[in-house]
Order: sequence, then structure tokens, then C-alpha cells
Amino acid sequence: MSSSIKIITPKTKLEINTYYKIRFKELREPWGQVPGSERDSIEHECIHRMIGVENLFIGVGRLEYNKNSQAQIRYMAIKKEYQRQGFGKILISDLEQIAKEKGNSEIILHAREIAINFYKSLDYKIEKETHLLFGDIQHFLMKKYL
Repeated sequence: MSSSIKIITPKTKLEINTYYKIRFKELREPWGQVPGSERDSIEHECIHRMIGVENLFIGVGRLEYNKNSQAQIRYMAIKKEYQRQGFGKILISDLEQIAKEKGNSEIILHAREIAINFYKSLDYKIEKETHLLFGDIQHFLMKKYL
């Protein structure tokens, strides 16, 4: 793991564009979705984080606050060539720390079937099978107590 890893909240126009580009390229484009489909109506209410290594941003994640003391991770993505190297774990840990600092006692997410073992390794537990995204990607509600 490189010592030049950084996690930021995208603020500049370039950082924000990079953030959404990673979300689109990793989470929407492979399923034939159109640009813009990687955004939703509550972007302005959420915490956005982006992980970089050297001078390249390689992953993104979003934290939103649901009800009471529950936070939710959404739009989590690490570029394919950087997966299975610990970057996702670092980014999730960052999002969990923010949630804890805001007083949240649990965190949920809807994991794609392919990512279940990754989240289980971080102590998330499957609650139930949920939606099928794009008619192809099975999701599971997972929860972790902070």
C-alpha cells in the first residue's frame, strides 16, 4: 500500500467532474446507462469522498443520513484495475468514521451480489435480498453497527 494515498471531499470543478466520471464509468456505463444516471436528487445533501493514489483518483463513495442514527453508503466504486488492493477498505473506513463522528450508530448499504464478500470482510451482515438493478444486478441490504 502506497503512502501517497489521500481521501478528499471533491470541491473544485475538476475534482467534482472526476468524481462523477468515476461513478458513471464504474457503476453505470457497463450496463448501457446514459451520462447523468450516476446522479440523483439528493447529491447536495450528502457527503462525497474520493480516494486517490499518487496523482490519480481511483475511487468514490457517498454517505447520506437516513433516519435517527442511521447512515447509508451509496455509489461506492473503485476503478477495476485498483480493486482487491485495499483501497475500498480504506474508503469505507473513512465513510464509517464520518458517520460515527456525526453520531450514527448503524450504517447500511445495498451491495451488489459481486461485492457481498468484500462487505462481509468489513463486518457488514446481510439483512435481505433487495432490488435487481438494470434487470441484471442483484442487490442485498447489508448493515453494520458502528
